[in-house]
Amino acid sequence: MRLCDSELLRMLAEDVPFGDLTTASLGIGSLSGNVLFQARQSMRLCAIEEAARLFELAGANTEILLPSGNDAIADAIMLRASGPAEAMHRAWKVAQTLVEYASGISGAAAAIVAALRDAGFATPVACTRKNFPGTKAIAVKAVQAGGAVMHRLGLSETLLVFPEHLEFVPADERAAALAQLRSRCPEKKLVAEAASIAAAIMLAECGVDVLQLEKFTPDEVAACRAALARRKVQPLLAAAGGVNATNAVAYARAGAELLVTSAPYFAKPADVKVTITRAPDSTPN
Repeated sequence: MRLCDSELLRMLAEDVPFGDLTTASLGIGSLSGNVLFQARQSMRLCAIEEAARLFELAGANTEILLPSGNDAIADAIMLRASGPAEAMHRAWKVAQTLVEYASGISGAAAAIVAALRDAGFATPVACTRKNFPGTKAIAVKAVQAGGAVMHRLGLSETLLVFPEHLEFVPADERAAALAQLRSRCPEKKLVAEAASIAAAIMLAECGVDVLQLEKFTPDEVAACRAALARRKVQPLLAAAGGVNATNAVAYARAGAELLVTSAPYFAKPADVKVTITRAPDSTPN
């Protein structure tokens, strides 16, 4: 998956709407140059393909050394580009920043997955739709590069009943409303969020397929699982709210079968070193 050219061109136009004043005023735009993208630290790569295409759209040639989804050690070369200086400077910061932010997300997702796998759990990690507005496509790519999956791409393709939905349904009509929801969308899993064990029991007894336990502690997840087992109802339990690499294993041990998190979207960006050099014997046209 790669962002479409129209989106990448929009990024370039946002940063360089009327040409690069500095490069043009120096009269160096036609000189040939080379660019290297290197990892300053160990990182899970993402958006290398988009970075390469940004340089190509600006008028350069590129070579990808490490595709998205790979781990890079410090100083590893990820991308090379060559071409006129005007292309180098036009694409440089947009491409660098995109890789840094996307790789920060993928690295944080990978850390949660790794913590679980290292502890012997195959529990899936699903990232929410709480990415910064306007960045959905690159957020999805970063999540997948980190070995996680998307919890929801948006409101249009999944059923997730929040307590805020049920505010508009009288308490004695909620079971019927959930049954009607299932009948209207029979091919969809019925997911509902619970903020307490009592709410979780009520929703489970209404027949939901997945319970999203919002801001439960690991101990509360375990208690909820035991309470549901006593009632012989056991929907899939998804822990959500505050899940990260430091507590993921505790949630898995407590019985959560899916971990739902927004944490990767708020991760520190990775650090990418960009080196631009003039090509030997480069002279103005």
